[in-house]
Amino acid sequence: MSVPVSVQASPQDRDRIAQLVCGHMATRVVGAAASLGLADLIGSEPVPASELAGALGCHPGALLRLLRAMAALELLTETEAGVFRLTGAGSLLRTDHEDSMHSFVGMTTHPAMLDAWRLLDEAVRAGSTVFDRVFGTDFFRHLGQDGQLSEQFNTAMRQSARIAARVLPSAFDFGRYGTLADIGGGNGTLLSAILAEHPRLRGILFDTPEGIAQARLPRRCERQSGDFFAAVPAGAELYLLKSILHDWDDARSASILDNIRAVIPEHGRLLVVEPVLPEVVEPGESALAYLSDLNMLVNLGGQERTGAEFARLFAGSGFELADVTPLPPARFSLIEAVPV
Repeated sequence: MSVPVSVQASPQDRDRIAQLVCGHMATRVVGAAASLGLADLIGSEPVPASELAGALGCHPGALLRLLRAMAALELLTETEAGVFRLTGAGSLLRTDHEDSMHSFVGMTTHPAMLDAWRLLDEAVRAGSTVFDRVFGTDFFRHLGQDGQLSEQFNTAMRQSARIAARVLPSAFDFGRYGTLADIGGGNGTLLSAILAEHPRLRGILFDTPEGIAQARLPRRCERQSGDFFAAVPAGAELYLLKSILHDWDDARSASILDNIRAVIPEHGRLLVVEPVLPEVVEPGESALAYLSDLNMLVNLGGQERTGAEFARLFAGSGFELADVTPLPPARFSLIEAVPV
């Protein structure tokens, strides 16, 4: 179907399209910088490109070109010809930064994350993931078979949990309850932060045996292993899901919620920490959540959701959406639901 076009395009609009199409090149620049460990060799003081080339065993001219691309992407500043220092954004590529995104970059630029994106149009036509077509299995099984990717994934999840851990403990009155169960809580980073601020609260950390293997928890927190599609632990009034539901479609998400509904007391609360998409995309809205939504479609089969979509999902499992609280600066919201 052909539709007449009446919208005028400016030269800036052409530049915008060119920048978007070349975005995959910028992705590779950041991925190469992380793989080479460039940021760990550059501090707040300027460093000559020739010195970096010698330390990394790189071709001097080629490395200079990479460094200048990084400067154009505002990861570095070229203080004089061939001399570079980190910007604030570039410092997040350091492995020793408190808010390091090094593992996130490594995970996101890994072939397991990128290769299936070639079939985005097919995923959109079918409305289902195409990851298994490329790799012969689903994402999480593939993750379990790739030790390096699994480590990057788990580290990136821990780093994300640390960001949420700074704001979530004070965003909800956890002190009114006795026990909090963190379902799919990994190594307990988020749960430990909540318990630290609420000394009378007890905790249950629930994940796979591999997920909780490295957990370091206070004594008033027990660890339990299992499959949240089969069952979740009883004995808590609060149930927390951080970055879990968006990994799964509505049917699989409902299975998790059904298991929680089976054990949560009537006075309990379900707490979900995830991005919440607005009902309408407003001008100037960040594209990150929408790109994440497409990544869930392509690679995992899950999705990001609007408030209305969360409400429908909860209602199908015997919960009612009670409140949504943004958690800045984290790109998450605290979504509260009550059993009905």
